[in-house]
Amino acid sequence: MSKTMEPPRAAEAPDGGHPPRRRRRWGSIVLLTLLVLVLVSGGVAYWLFNSLDNNIKGVDIDRAIGDDRPEKLPTSGQNLLILGSDSRAGANAALNTGKVAGARSDTALVMHIPEGRTEAVAISIPRDTLVTRPECTKSDGTTVASANRVMFNSIYGQVGPACVVKTVEKMSGIRMDHYMEIDFAGFKGLVDAVGGVTVTVDQDIHDKSSGLDLTAGTHRLDGTQSLQFVRTRHGIGDGSDLGRISLQQQFMLDLLSEIKKQDLLGSPTKAFTIADKLTAALTTDSELASLTKLAEFGRSLNGVDPSSMETIMLPVMYDKTDPNRVVAAEPQATELWKALHDDTAIPESARKSPATGG
Repeated sequence: MSKTMEPPRAAEAPDGGHPPRRRRRWGSIVLLTLLVLVLVSGGVAYWLFNSLDNNIKGVDIDRAIGDDRPEKLPTSGQNLLILGSDSRAGANAALNTGKVAGARSDTALVMHIPEGRTEAVAISIPRDTLVTRPECTKSDGTTVASANRVMFNSIYGQVGPACVVKTVEKMSGIRMDHYMEIDFAGFKGLVDAVGGVTVTVDQDIHDKSSGLDLTAGTHRLDGTQSLQFVRTRHGIGDGSDLGRISLQQQFMLDLLSEIKKQDLLGSPTKAFTIADKLTAALTTDSELASLTKLAEFGRSLNGVDPSSMETIMLPVMYDKTDPNRVVAAEPQATELWKALHDDTAIPESARKSPATGG
């Protein structure tokens, strides 16, 4: 495999244990398709999107969390928490996602847009990371006590999206200015709406679990194939949850580049279709829960070039008690969050993850 395709290596677990169990996930990078809406809607006439306002679901994060939050960045930089829901209902049942009920935040990205809005960096949080969940309030008003050593992706289903935001803010010390979420079906529909995404792989991938069957070379993937591609767990590296991040990052860049290449201003029908597919699967914080607000936010990000977007995995190490889980590696994780908070360059030491040999 080439350097761009080779996922991080998973080191041996401590005390002779085994690497983390192989889990299905649809790819943290896919969640940056939310940025597609931002890039597209910024230049398209408002009238085209007015009828789509009701598609977007909003969550009042500020009300749910209250005042127990970090201060906003001292600069004009922005931080977004982008989640992917692994709901297994309806259209998702045909995608080999299993029979698990409900939904979890199967993927998570903290997207940092520095002052100037000309670049971006995405921090991927592995779903099997053990974290401290703070005390949170559920949507029905009940309080859930804090808990230690909680698997990150379980928080969404147990307490709700606002608690995921609060957990990320507690572990990072950084305020999330906005929240966005998309689900399986929305991702599939979006790729189909843009006419597919071209990817290049340097080796055959045959994965019976995801259904992906590709030979080495360049392929044009439709929505179902793309979902299989970012969820493939066999034939790529060691197949672990950590090992797929590099592959998912490649797909995200390919998808964003595909969107930017298309003449959506010259094709209102295609622009509407893309917006319809995405907004139907989109949940945001209440401040962005309208197409007008999203378009305004989008125009502020028009200078972000997907090809220059940096993607980093939160530095993690295998948990000493449970080698099937990982924990944030220190001091690397603290250095990474501090760089984002200060809106400064990320030091090389903060890019190293003991669990991947990086």
